[in-house]
Amino acid sequence: MDKREKKRLAILEILHRSNGSLSSAGITELLNTQDVDISERTVRLYLQELDQEGLTENRGRRGRIITDKGKREAGTSRVMERIGLLSGKIDAMAYSMDFDPALRRGSVVVNVSAVPLNEFTDERRKLIEKVFSKGYSMGKLLALFESGDDNVGINIPEGYIGIGTVCSITLNGVLLRRGIPTFSRFGGLLELRDGDPTRFVDIIHYDGTSIDPLVVFIRSGMADYMGAVTTGNGRIGASFREFPADSADAVRSISEQLETLGLGSLLCLGSPGQSLYGVSVGPQRVGAIIIGGLNPMSIFEETGLRIESSALSSLVDFNRLFHYTELKDRLAAL
Repeated sequence: MDKREKKRLAILEILHRSNGSLSSAGITELLNTQDVDISERTVRLYLQELDQEGLTENRGRRGRIITDKGKREAGTSRVMERIGLLSGKIDAMAYSMDFDPALRRGSVVVNVSAVPLNEFTDERRKLIEKVFSKGYSMGKLLALFESGDDNVGINIPEGYIGIGTVCSITLNGVLLRRGIPTFSRFGGLLELRDGDPTRFVDIIHYDGTSIDPLVVFIRSGMADYMGAVTTGNGRIGASFREFPADSADAVRSISEQLETLGLGSLLCLGSPGQSLYGVSVGPQRVGAIIIGGLNPMSIFEETGLRIESSALSSLVDFNRLFHYTELKDRLAAL
């Protein structure tokens, strides 16, 4: 995008996030705090154009609001600017976390989903626990966040509860601290037959998307965790990683450490140059499949409740996590 289009988009973004009306002076001030060099007069000129295009609406003294058309425009433009962002965010989050398995302390990466408390039924809770017990989740731990918690990367409205699940990128972070690089290739849906993985049926490469693949698959109804936990035949989220071939033993050892701590493990680790479920691997690398961290949250979507989930949402202290079998009591205490 050229500079002019970026400034138009920046104004729409400011209005989109405001959840209300803003004056041209208020918009200018917010843009300046984001290092966007623009005058109030220029903002007014842009706003007149946006009004004419139906992207904003003039509310007089109250200022401008963004229209539904403007929200769609902001969303489309934001995706175009963010292509490839997910792969960069994966690396940034892995680098930022500082969990030490030996000391059992430090931060881990979590995904966070906002769920209406009155919709968190016992039936749904039991199905979520089945996802954990069947081993279709990244580990056995989770966290709860109450409304107003500003440190989880997602808005949790009044009457909602935030559910944090361990993100598979936690493994990347632990390996990085041991000097082992991880090449995160894609997220996909792994087909199960009689409880055993057979093949990837859909994949999305991390360096070609701005949205986490598992969020896409869950929201689109392509996943099937209900089938996975009831009959053993379904489709679950998983990711494909590669590691240097010489690090295979160390990767396996560290993965076992994390599994003991409830933070998840590898579903499988290949041999140098060995293909896994039809995915080819270079001769100097080993491939691995890791269970998706957001998997348990698909239960809400599959039982008719649309929820908002944010992958790689935040870093959370390990001691804030608890075993999934405590979920019932933790919810009752709210």
